[in-house]
Amino acid sequence: MASTSDIRNGLCIKYNHDIYKIIEFLHVKPGKGPAFVRTKLKSLTTGKVLDNTFSAGHKIEDVRVETHTFQFLYAEGDQFHFMNSETFEQITLDKNILDAPDLLKEGTNVMVQINTETDLPLSVDMPASIVLEVTYAEPGVKGNTATNATKNATVETGANVNVPLFINEGDKIKIDTATGSYMERVKE
Repeated sequence: MASTSDIRNGLCIKYNHDIYKIIEFLHVKPGKGPAFVRTKLKSLTTGKVLDNTFSAGHKIEDVRVETHTFQFLYAEGDQFHFMNSETFEQITLDKNILDAPDLLKEGTNVMVQINTETDLPLSVDMPASIVLEVTYAEPGVKGNTATNATKNATVETGANVNVPLFINEGDKIKIDTATGSYMERVKE
């Protein structure tokens, strides 16, 4: 058993007969009344996100997890295939477990959290950023760069990303996997 002081991003807990992963949390201590923790929980079985508030000192049941490095092999419809980098064992995960499946490139290493009681995968943590090549970008109009103008671009995984006007086809860009937004152009 853990308490609200142990809450952190990525913690897996049992709540309402389901397993949830804490995405965001905020400890709040109002001037009047007891302290509480406002959390955003993601169901690891359905992928739904819900907001919940725990009062300070509330006991929560945490789930013991192990984290292993897996390499993304390929996608087949809504099924994503991964291989354990140490044991070469392969697993198949459903698309709704992944946070940003449209940004996964073949060969990318991800961290998979596995429930130690049932040996079932719970969640997939992608790297903080990923470098992808732009396969299609509309041409930028010269003179439109006075403001932070953006245009739509398609990267090699098929995802659409808003990029600055100076990005062209063939450029490699760094994308934040948490928000799916453009970070910077990568020079080689």
